[in-house]
Amino acid sequence: MRPEIEQAVQLLRRGDDEALEQALALLQNTVFSFSMKVCGQREDAEDTMQEVLVKSVPYLPKFESPRALVVWLYKVAKNRCLMNRRRSKFAPKQDLSLEELMPDRKELEKLSAGESINPEMFAIRSEEVGRLRKSIQRLPPQYRIVLVLRDMEGLTDEEVAEITGLRSGTVRVRLHRARLFVRKDLTKTLQPHRKTGQAAASRSTATDPPRPARCKAMFAELSEYLDERLDDSLCEELEKHLDGCEPCQAFLASLKTTIETFRQLPSQAPDRAKAAELRKELLLRYERVLTRTTG
Repeated sequence: MRPEIEQAVQLLRRGDDEALEQALALLQNTVFSFSMKVCGQREDAEDTMQEVLVKSVPYLPKFESPRALVVWLYKVAKNRCLMNRRRSKFAPKQDLSLEELMPDRKELEKLSAGESINPEMFAIRSEEVGRLRKSIQRLPPQYRIVLVLRDMEGLTDEEVAEITGLRSGTVRVRLHRARLFVRKDLTKTLQPHRKTGQAAASRSTATDPPRPARCKAMFAELSEYLDERLDDSLCEELEKHLDGCEPCQAFLASLKTTIETFRQLPSQAPDRAKAAELRKELLLRYERVLTRTTG
């Protein structure tokens, strides 16, 4: 959970004007940052921030639990983002197939030999942030929501399930495929263009040998392994395979680095003037709520 939410709840309990304004500023930043990651458009994120916080004002005095507040905020923000008509031009319309997200034998061999660009070479620098954000925007919305909530906002699987209305098992499946998608998309983005052109690439793909069966079975469990959710027997089996398979070791390292990379993605803040203007309105609304509840 974002520490800003816990801090906001503590400030709301104080109740003085300065504390209330600080709490609202924290909530603004949280909702805007989340909305930018999901919507990808500043105007949409600002609209979402305003709508969510205006709706939240009557309920803010009642929230004593940071968890209850964070679930409520993200649920409303998620619904608003998904209702938005401006769809990202990058986002595919189909569901993500695990088969398509896994590497073939040739990619595994290149990873093992260090011959191809992979996400381990990707660093959060100002010129690279845009690439990472585009990769996240290319995710279908139902996968992007889970990735943002779980890995970028720091929520638990149970909180993500409550916000999205999904079963925990479905959250885990979508999270894993979203991680694999971002890793693959970054790899493709960073891959240098070859002079042989697309025709040669197509011929190469057509003749690629199939993935080893053991490697293929392992890829479905990588997120469970990285998140320490595998039971002991499966964990031991996977680690035994990794010990003897350098390509899978390289792929796991690249996936782990990819996850760490987008977890470090800098948050974006709303426009200061617009945020300050909204806080004035929210403070007036909040004071009227308090007057009604104590009058």
